[in-house]
Amino acid sequence: MKTKLMLFVLCGIILSAAAHAVVKGEYPEPMPRRSEWLCLNGSWDFAETDDDNATYLGDETHPDKIIVPFCREASVSGLGRKGFVRNVWYRRNFTVPANWKSERVRLHIGACDYRTTVWVNGTEATTHTGSSAPIIADITELINKGENTVIVHAYDDVRTGEQPAGKQCPVLESAGCSYTRVTGIWQTVWLEGVGSSYIERFTVNTDIDTGNVYIKPVIRANDRDLTFKAAAFADGKLIASGEDKADWRNSIVTLNIKNPRLWSVEDPYLYELKLVLKDKEGNNVDTVYSYFGMREVTIDGAAILINKKPVFQRTVLDQGYYPDGIWTSPTDEALVKDIKLSKDAGFNGARLHQKVFEPRFLYHADKMGYLVWGEYPNWVYNRDNKESDLAYIDEWRMILERDINHPSIIGWCPFNETPDTKIPLQNRVVNLTRDIDPSRPVLESSGWAHGHPDPEVLDDHDYTQIGELLARRFAFGKYDMPVRYGGGGNKPFFISEYGGIGWTSDPNAWGYGNIPQTKEEFYTRLKGITDALLGDRFSFGYCYTQLYDIEQEQNGIYYYDRTPKFDMKRIRSIFTAPAAYEKNPPVAGNAKISRAWKTLMASAKDEPSMQRPWSYTIKNPGEGWEQASFDDSAWKTGYGLFAGPNQIDHLRKTVWEGGEDIWMRRHFSCDDTDFDYAALVIYYDESPSVYVNGKLIFNAEQFTTNYVMADVTDALKKALKKGDNVIAAHMSNTIGAWIADMGILIAK
Repeated sequence: MKTKLMLFVLCGIILSAAAHAVVKGEYPEPMPRRSEWLCLNGSWDFAETDDDNATYLGDETHPDKIIVPFCREASVSGLGRKGFVRNVWYRRNFTVPANWKSERVRLHIGACDYRTTVWVNGTEATTHTGSSAPIIADITELINKGENTVIVHAYDDVRTGEQPAGKQCPVLESAGCSYTRVTGIWQTVWLEGVGSSYIERFTVNTDIDTGNVYIKPVIRANDRDLTFKAAAFADGKLIASGEDKADWRNSIVTLNIKNPRLWSVEDPYLYELKLVLKDKEGNNVDTVYSYFGMREVTIDGAAILINKKPVFQRTVLDQGYYPDGIWTSPTDEALVKDIKLSKDAGFNGARLHQKVFEPRFLYHADKMGYLVWGEYPNWVYNRDNKESDLAYIDEWRMILERDINHPSIIGWCPFNETPDTKIPLQNRVVNLTRDIDPSRPVLESSGWAHGHPDPEVLDDHDYTQIGELLARRFAFGKYDMPVRYGGGGNKPFFISEYGGIGWTSDPNAWGYGNIPQTKEEFYTRLKGITDALLGDRFSFGYCYTQLYDIEQEQNGIYYYDRTPKFDMKRIRSIFTAPAAYEKNPPVAGNAKISRAWKTLMASAKDEPSMQRPWSYTIKNPGEGWEQASFDDSAWKTGYGLFAGPNQIDHLRKTVWEGGEDIWMRRHFSCDDTDFDYAALVIYYDESPSVYVNGKLIFNAEQFTTNYVMADVTDALKKALKKGDNVIAAHMSNTIGAWIADMGILIAK
């Protein structure tokens, strides 16, 4: 079977090479593959314009050539143009091989950014809105026996804010954590021969307890009395088969695998799969080759288990950027290399960050035992545009349908750092994801605004650069927060972004925190913050920012060209140190005993009747402002949460603006100083110092993206007294949002 596939792939490459030099000629979607296909990558006619009314549908001269599937911004496209342009046009001729036996032909564009229209021989074949989902058109009725012409137009303008763009920069020059844009086609274009009736898509679900494999196809039927057959192979030997009547979406075949060999990080074993549609005479109408892994992901208490085991997810942020290809890997080998480099550094997986990766990356992840979280490039998209929301939802559904069968995908994360204005869309997408794929956990948004009434995974982004402080900030963690603080009791939790330690001599580049002065200082800092997360038995993993530098963001383990920055043996030893989670996971019956927290001082998350106003000022009050006896009668008053205009709208009670600093004071009463635990529930930006009765109980660097529970037990016991108390806090803002609020909880 493997020999057959090699011949099919080689055949496709030879056929397409006859007319055009092939670039990235590997079969683009190895999970559903067919024997007759033709790669259309290579040189295409190309034109670009800002004139939205201009067309290149006739005999207009295309002034340029471009190498597909690379975007115009990529140097390997032959253009390397990084300025803005709204419209790009592509044209090339093709001939369907005369020896094809398939009765129908489908045109595939792996991905094209953003609003795409395709014509074949002058007739519109299909349209698509989005940057990342496959574009597929049945062009059987549009093609001739001889030469044919395909034209592709894409409109793309990330400056509008009306389209998801991921890390594509909405201003001319790359800045901050936004990089070079991607315009137009950026994944492989190819033709595929299918039967008169064919398998449009299918899902594979595995049950590791019974060994059952459930295969459910969607049949595009133009014939009657068809039969759907499925067969599983292990190392080329048939081990199970079954069939069912081919009935639109109602067919299902169950295969039973005796003594199944489970897919895992250590042993990523894949079974081969053959799916066939047969007519009533027993002839093959359509044949699809694929594979699957026997793998199960479950949530148990506050743990995520893989094949019923607590596998600590040592993941890294991988943004899928390449110096020469931008969003597109220059070669298939580059995809394999990135996974290998990650594993060499000690990681067992990645957050595929703000980009939907090429299917061949997932194929290699499946083969190499690499755990990944699938994400959508939602950044830049901030407009309240319901029509655009529908396009977002529709494309995400198509991505789920494309990638649902990959065993390497451990979870979905359809949003990253969502603005709170997008919570309704976020909740709809999360619910859709759970409905389409109930076999994986869904993290509603990595960092920032969470608003789902029933989250199943919780996270935070924390770029604290001091290990001791990072450990203290999550001593009680989100997983043990009362419902009113967003935790909802015991839920799986991890820090989905941390680290980001810069290592660069470029004054225009950046990383998180101060750049270490020596490599030894880098190793010490990295070990401190990583050990803090490894030592928390309630965190199922971490995600380090990031695998490699990208343009001006130079905080990778590797340089942008993938050469190592550090002694990789030392790096690996830090990331692979033992994790408390794997020794003592918080599964049901073994989770942390929930403490009976009592609100000593209310935050904005508490009931309105419990809240009291703050006195505050944005002008430096001078010395002694933190003392209980300080006179703050001239200060303004307002309720928490304090936030900048148009920030945290659903929680903000008082607008903080007009200054980089805020000083806050408030009285609260205490009738019980006999407690075992005390937590400061705090949401801040940036660098807070918090005092009770003039004594420092908490200070920190950086900022938070939600409420965290910091352990202040010892400090509060020394500061608190029965009766009236005064809490005083100072926070700064140098970049981004203005956010300030806090409360105090105690427990026995």
